[in-house]
This record gives sequence, structure tokens and C-alpha cells, in this order.
Amino acid sequence: MRPDVVGRADARGGLRGWLVPADRPARRFAQLLAGLAVQGLGTALMVHAAVGNMPWDVLHEGLAEATGVLSLGGWMMVLGVLVLLAWIPLRERPGVGTVVNALTAGVWADLFLTLVSGTDELWVRAAMGAAGILAHALGTAVYLGAGLGSGPRDGLMTGIVARTGAPVALVRTLIEVFVVLCGWVFGGTLGAITVVYALCAGPIMHLALPYTRVTRG
Repeated sequence: MRPDVVGRADARGGLRGWLVPADRPARRFAQLLAGLAVQGLGTALMVHAAVGNMPWDVLHEGLAEATGVLSLGGWMMVLGVLVLLAWIPLRERPGVGTVVNALTAGVWADLFLTLVSGTDELWVRAAMGAAGILAHALGTAVYLGAGLGSGPRDGLMTGIVARTGAPVALVRTLIEVFVVLCGWVFGGTLGAITVVYALCAGPIMHLALPYTRVTRG
């Protein structure tokens, strides 16, 4: 049996327990939504900084630019659902938070993309990019700490690790290199933030998770 990890949903309690956890449900759902909102703000800050996007957003933006059909947030939701389908052969267990993430993360991103404005000042853009990386990493730690399930992309990584035995760092790197290259081909913005996010987001989440995990009451 695989060890439990932060963000993996609790299978006990059947469908009702899946939808509404018995332990501190209000706190968990509030934290889930707050984390996704902060993630959306981080996405908007990085996009408007215009010095590169986090790896998956290179692909989301590229698809939005190439197709003209959906917004960045719209493609975030479409790919979230498609990635979630890839959990089936990996036998990953989604939580209610996984579904909420797939269906609403893009809404938060588009909302803050509308509310946040860009600038031509390079130092302001650099500060926006740094703040975006911090906000997105902290938002991820907050929603994972709610214990209602990891996001579709995180679950893809942990599922591949569980099935292959490959190191987490290797699997994460290969996935992110692949999506960045695909996004770059479609016209997504690849730059300094892409590299800095890949190097810094993980350590930030690692430091924050002990403070965001909702413990059983």
C-alpha cells in the first residue's frame, strides 16, 4: 500500500464522506477555496509580469493564443479535466477538492487576469513575477493542506511515481519540460519566471505545508 501524502483524499465514509468530510468540513472547504483563489492571483501576477509563465501556464497560454477559442483559464479547466481522466489507468483516487480544482481554478485565474493590470516598468514586472511565484506556491500549499484531494496535475505526477517507482523530482521535471515545450510551440511565454518557478515553488510549498495541513480535531 502506498503511504498517504498531503492532499490525498480520505476514502473512508463512502460517497457522503467523499463529498462532505466528517472532520472539520467548513474549515477544509474554506481553505480549499482560499488556496485556489490565491493560486489564481499568483497566475495573474506571473502572466501580467510578462517575463515568462509557470510551466503549465506556458501551455495554457499557448493554446489560448493559438486557437483563439478559450481564455487561459478556460484551457486550464479543459486540460485539468483531461489530465484527471489520465488518473484512471494510474488508479489514483480523486477527492472532492480534485474536482473543485479542475472546474474552478481557471475561473479564479481569469478573474484575477481581469482585475490585475500589467506595466512597462521592468522592476515592477520583476516584483510582480516574484509575488506571483510566492502566491501560487503558497496557494498550492493551502489547498493541499485542506486534505480534500490534490489537483489533477499533481495527481498525475504522484500516480506516475507510484506506478513506475521513478523519483518524484525526475517525473515532475519530465512532465514540466514536456508541457513547456508544447506550450512554447503554440506560442506560450517562456522566460525567467518559468525557470525560477520550477526551482523555487517546491521548496516554498515544502516550508508552508506543515502550517497549512488541517489536522483531525
